[in-house]
Amino acid sequence: MLEKVNGFVIKTNDYGETHKIVTIFSKKVGKFSLLAKGAKKPKSRMAAVTQPFIYGEYFVYLNSGLSTLQQGEVIQSLRAIREDIVKTAYAAYVSELLDKLLDQQSPDIHIYEEFEQTMHWITEKEDPAIPIMMLEMKLYEKGGFAPTVDRCANCGQKRSPYAFSIKEGGLLCNQCRYLDETAVSLPDSVTRLLYVFSAVNLDQVGSISVKDENKKLLRELLNSYYDAYGGFYLKSRKFLSQIDLLS
Repeated sequence: MLEKVNGFVIKTNDYGETHKIVTIFSKKVGKFSLLAKGAKKPKSRMAAVTQPFIYGEYFVYLNSGLSTLQQGEVIQSLRAIREDIVKTAYAAYVSELLDKLLDQQSPDIHIYEEFEQTMHWITEKEDPAIPIMMLEMKLYEKGGFAPTVDRCANCGQKRSPYAFSIKEGGLLCNQCRYLDETAVSLPDSVTRLLYVFSAVNLDQVGSISVKDENKKLLRELLNSYYDAYGGFYLKSRKFLSQIDLLS
């Protein structure tokens, strides 16, 4: 059955000499993969609509496995991403993380809306580091391995100051700090940011001002936490670290 689905291209792979397998993330269907026949041909009508990070309208024969693209139209090109290596790197990172952590054809409106807003932030603004961390925290929750950031992960008490423990899976209060000698002490401002990242939607945030040293600390914590619990190698993160954006 032919269905109309709007969504973002989050991954493309060549298939044979002229075709592509394209992964779309949509509000209606969730993440799904489709065969775009002839999309590698420069003059193909499928070429433009299967570019990375395009937001398009797709007419698709949906299957539980590989679907088939009948035709498509570009709704928003998000060209600014593809024309800027830094924006490309960030968009590739959130797209790969999303692809790794979401099941096929399992819609999640909340994650979709957060991803959509993050992609537009990357397109229109200069520094997407904070929106990306906000999306990461929500994806960690979706993946079932989010850190505890609203109370002590061990005793459940809400009493600052806290340290962040990779081993214990989140915050530790002073009384429980003995459980992990390697836990990282956090300023109260960083503890609050971790909670905001996990609980607040991007559309509720106008702008967030975070000191560079706190931004760096948060980035290191999330990287180490993902390495301990995420389970998937992220090729795009390596590229980001090479250009010192996600090191």
